[in-house]
Amino acid sequence: MDKALQDAFRQLKKRGVSTFVAKVVSVEKTKGICTVYDDEIEYDDVALSATIEENGKRFFLFPKVGSFVLVSPVEEDLHRLYVEYFSEIESFDLQIEDARMQIDNDGFLFKKENETLKALMVDLLEAIEVMRFTTRSGPTIKLLNKIQFTDIKNRFKEFLKDN
Repeated sequence: MDKALQDAFRQLKKRGVSTFVAKVVSVEKTKGICTVYDDEIEYDDVALSATIEENGKRFFLFPKVGSFVLVSPVEEDLHRLYVEYFSEIESFDLQIEDARMQIDNDGFLFKKENETLKALMVDLLEAIEVMRFTTRSGPTIKLLNKIQFTDIKNRFKEFLKDN
């Protein structure tokens, strides 16, 4: 194939609108969008996921305001932009129907329907703290290592989130 034909094919494949670097101005987590600025134009409603499904399934990485992202158009349409790459992540959110996993600086959320891992762990440790056993000399009245279970419960409360 001669050089002129190769160049012609290369021009046909070339995108009219390419990926660009932009600074994150704001993030709307409930809508899964952000506003970005590329030193010339501010773009609103930039999707944080290539698709946002209405059926309860979603996956988002939320960028930190002030960080930089790579933004690309869907089918070269500047009205359908999405974030392709993040320089800094503020949080992560995955929801599949009634199950949700979220991670941010405040901790971890693991939730299924109305139950969270944090609530389960706190309930378990509180039940352990009030356990009673029957021995040959009668029932016990005090958990000797209750302070250890209380410390563990408080560590779980700091590590895990409720919402």
